[in-house]
Amino acid sequence: MDRIGTQGAAAASHAAAAVAAPHPSGAACAVLEDGRWHFQHGPIDLIIGIEGEPAAVQAAILRAWHRFTQVLAELVGELPSLRRPAGQGAAPQGRVAARMLAACLPHASQVFVTPMAAVAGSVADELIAFFAAEPGIRRAYVNNGGDIALHIATGQAYRVGLFSDLGRVGRDGLGLDGAFEISAAMPVRGIATSGWRGRSFSMGIADSVTVLAVDAAQADVAATLVANQVYVSHPAVRRAPADTLKDDTDLGSRLVTVDVGALPRAAIEQALNLGAAYAQRLCDDRSIHGAVLMLQGSVRTVGLAAVPAALAEGQPPHTHFKATSGHIGPLAVQQQKENHV
Repeated sequence: MDRIGTQGAAAASHAAAAVAAPHPSGAACAVLEDGRWHFQHGPIDLIIGIEGEPAAVQAAILRAWHRFTQVLAELVGELPSLRRPAGQGAAPQGRVAARMLAACLPHASQVFVTPMAAVAGSVADELIAFFAAEPGIRRAYVNNGGDIALHIATGQAYRVGLFSDLGRVGRDGLGLDGAFEISAAMPVRGIATSGWRGRSFSMGIADSVTVLAVDAAQADVAATLVANQVYVSHPAVRRAPADTLKDDTDLGSRLVTVDVGALPRAAIEQALNLGAAYAQRLCDDRSIHGAVLMLQGSVRTVGLAAVPAALAEGQPPHTHFKATSGHIGPLAVQQQKENHV
C-alpha cells in the first residue's frame, strides 16, 4: 500500500482520537500501523488510504466516518428490493442504494443483474466523495474488499496491484501478477475485480476479471458481468444452484461455480474469448475503460494495450499498464520495489 506520510500519520492520530469511542451502531474504526484506516461494520470492511494537508485529512476522515456509521442500516432496510432484478424493485431511498441501481440499470435489459452486483463499489464511492470534496487532499482511496474508489488530484497518480488467483494463497508466492498506474489525467476513478474464488458467487470460471471504470460502482457491476461470461462447459467445471449454497442469495437457483479443475488450452481460450467479447461491448458503449481477464495462466486485455494471450508455460501472468496523456498504454515489465494500493 502507498504510505500516507508523516503529516498524514499525525492527522490520522488526531482523527483517531476523535472517533475512538465505541459507536452505538456497532461500527468500528482503527488506524493501522502505516497510517491507513480500517472501517468495519458487519460485512462491510474498508481500508482507506489518504494523503494531504493534516487539517484536510482529519476533516475528511471524520466526515467519512460519520457517514459510514449510517450505511449498513440504510442498506439492510432496502435489502428486499435490492435483491430483485434491477428496475423491478421499489425506488431506492438511500444514496448508496440509488447508486447501486443506477450502475446496474444500463445492463438490466440484456442480462440478469440485481443492484447487489454494485454494492461494494457503491459504498466505496459514497465515502470517496468526502475526500474529493477537500481541496487539501492530494489523493485517497477506499478499498472495499478489492473494489476501489479513487480520488486523484492534478499531478498525482496511484499504482494499483493486480493479484489474479486467490487459489495461490498459501500455495505459491504472493507476488503481484501486474499493476495499473492510474493518473489524474485518466477518466478512471473506479477499479473492481470479480472471479469464481471471490467473496461473491460467480456464474463464470475466471480466476479474475479486473475492470477500470469512471467510478467503483460501475466497475463493480461490470466486473461481475464480464466474469459471468467467462465460461465453458467442461467436466472440470463444477456448478451448483446458488440458493443451495446460501439461503439469502439474490441469484436464486441460478447455477454458480464452486470448483474449476485444470482445463485444456482450447477450453481456456474459448472461455476467455467469450468474456473478452462481452467486455469489448462494454468498452464500445463506454460503460468501462478497460478490463483484464485471467484464467489458469492465460490473460486477455480489452481497452488496454495488448499483451500476449498465451503465456510461457509455468510462468504467472505479469502485465503492467500506465496512463499516458489520458489514455492507457504499455509500461515495460520491470522489477520494482513499489508499494501498491
